[in-house]
Amino acid sequence: MNFTKLTEYLDSLETNYKIPGGDCIICQNHETIYRHGFGFSDYEKKKPVDPNDIYMLYSASKVITMTAVLQLIEQGKLHLYDQLTDFFPEFSVLRVADDFSISFPTKWPDKDTPCHLAHRSIRIIDLMTMTSGLSYDTESEVLNRLKERSGNQASTCQVISSMAGMPLVYEPGERWSYNLGHDILAGVVEKVSGMRFSQYLDRNLFGPLGITDFRFRPDAVPSALYRTEIGPDGLLTDNILPYPEGYHSRFRITENYESGGAGLFGTAASYSKFIDCLACGGTGWNGSAILSGDTVRLFTIPYTTGRQLEDFRMTGKKEYGYGLGVRVRTESRDSLVPPGEFGWDGAAGAYVLADPLNKISIFYVQHVFGFPKAYSHIHPAIRDLAYGGIFGKTE
Repeated sequence: MNFTKLTEYLDSLETNYKIPGGDCIICQNHETIYRHGFGFSDYEKKKPVDPNDIYMLYSASKVITMTAVLQLIEQGKLHLYDQLTDFFPEFSVLRVADDFSISFPTKWPDKDTPCHLAHRSIRIIDLMTMTSGLSYDTESEVLNRLKERSGNQASTCQVISSMAGMPLVYEPGERWSYNLGHDILAGVVEKVSGMRFSQYLDRNLFGPLGITDFRFRPDAVPSALYRTEIGPDGLLTDNILPYPEGYHSRFRITENYESGGAGLFGTAASYSKFIDCLACGGTGWNGSAILSGDTVRLFTIPYTTGRQLEDFRMTGKKEYGYGLGVRVRTESRDSLVPPGEFGWDGAAGAYVLADPLNKISIFYVQHVFGFPKAYSHIHPAIRDLAYGGIFGKTE
């Protein structure tokens, strides 16, 4: 193995993209075969990146939430085709926007948007595959009213119940669109298990794998968070600035809300330990099994076809489809990365890869919110350089 090219690339990110710092871990069959941190974890650039730095994982949380859901499905306590109304009856009457199109910045439908009653209901599989038709409007008037009524103390399930009043952007099952489905699934886990979502994760995922630092409220100050500057035209630029609101997140809807879609904080080492488990068929470094190999294989199966696949590939993931809460590689071409590789990413630039065929996992993390080139340039380069280093093709 030779990771010289990968190290050179990571060390070039500050010069080429102004990325202040980051960490990258590669494992194969429970063995850490590569780790490299670069840059600084404070705004003054005096504190080098440390292995114990805490990061906001944002949507990398989704892979963890999907693992919890699949665990309950494996145990027969939940089923892919269960109706959401079995757990949240509030979703029995749904309104759908008569006309919605994806644009940037996105204007989500609201109380004044012309709507019709939905022709279909939402199922668990619709939530998992981002085909439920839900929006991603974390600041809707419905949620703002709940925050005001509850003194910003509403629970996860109370917030999710109120989401039933938000208009859908598409009919359930019709289109793929990035949405709040994984947040709602955290509430389903609570309903099925009788536990708070964080408690379920600690008992059934993190505890068995020896992970102690994943939190919805971090115990330590996270690594310095940056953001991409928004230009006068409302579009993102390449300029990177300190995040002015500190660690406030619009995904933390209330003080008691635990976002299954974007809420977790943790270290790179802990996330690496988690994704290594999935890459190794659901059994962790210490022999603890959180999923069976057959259930992990569900992650490797794409779900999107037709218009749904067209919708998903508008995100730029041209060699992938979307499966049960993860991207799924569907094409190999001349790549060393096999079909069935799966994972996701996060709004601050985290990148998650699990390859059950080769038992390889990659976790890369940086802390720049809303930086598009992380997904179009940095993540694919890290993936390809990592596989080149593992399999001896470094040119």
